[in-house]
Amino acid sequence: MGFISSFKNSLGAWIKSIFKKKRAKIGIYGPPNAGKTTLAKRIVHDWSGDDDFGNVSHIPHETRRAMRKEGVVINANGSSIELDIVDTPGMATKIDFKEFMAFGLSEAESKKRAKEATEGVIEAIKWLDDLDGVLLVMDSTEDPYTQVNVTVIGNMEARKLPLLIVANKMDLPNASPARIKAAFPQHAMVQISALEGSNIDDLYTAIAANFG
Repeated sequence: MGFISSFKNSLGAWIKSIFKKKRAKIGIYGPPNAGKTTLAKRIVHDWSGDDDFGNVSHIPHETRRAMRKEGVVINANGSSIELDIVDTPGMATKIDFKEFMAFGLSEAESKKRAKEATEGVIEAIKWLDDLDGVLLVMDSTEDPYTQVNVTVIGNMEARKLPLLIVANKMDLPNASPARIKAAFPQHAMVQISALEGSNIDDLYTAIAANFG
């Protein structure tokens, strides 16, 4: 009787493991204005219908506090994964308040934004200790081999965090996702346009494969 009971329990646990959704806490990282929040909004909209996640602006460091959306279920290519998405502030090695004044902000507003942006970078780094994987968003119109990208990738590799590079803005004429792949060939990469939704299904398939 003990054997039968044990067998039933094992069988039940095995069946539950098959049908249980995989869950992962995924951080969206990258330099300012790479399209992190645009991508986060796209994912949240596509899979939960929520259109109120995050704000997008042409002014750098619009996101200065990490934002989290829990329970986003992605179904792609026969796989299902439940994500807790963390949209992090833009990573930067230097934040100068004068940069914001060029966008029409007052000196006081610029200094406040610079202070909050610096605090946001620190918060983003702390989040790395609590994640299961990272989407690293890069602007494919820019040189990918920057101090920010190299530092971020180094931090993720040191923590052995699964990493998927997202080559964003492929819709722009001077985009070169191939340049990103050449700079970081050791990591999986998907090219997309978060704004237009181009290739977004390829990204969802890669997310399920890499983080599931």
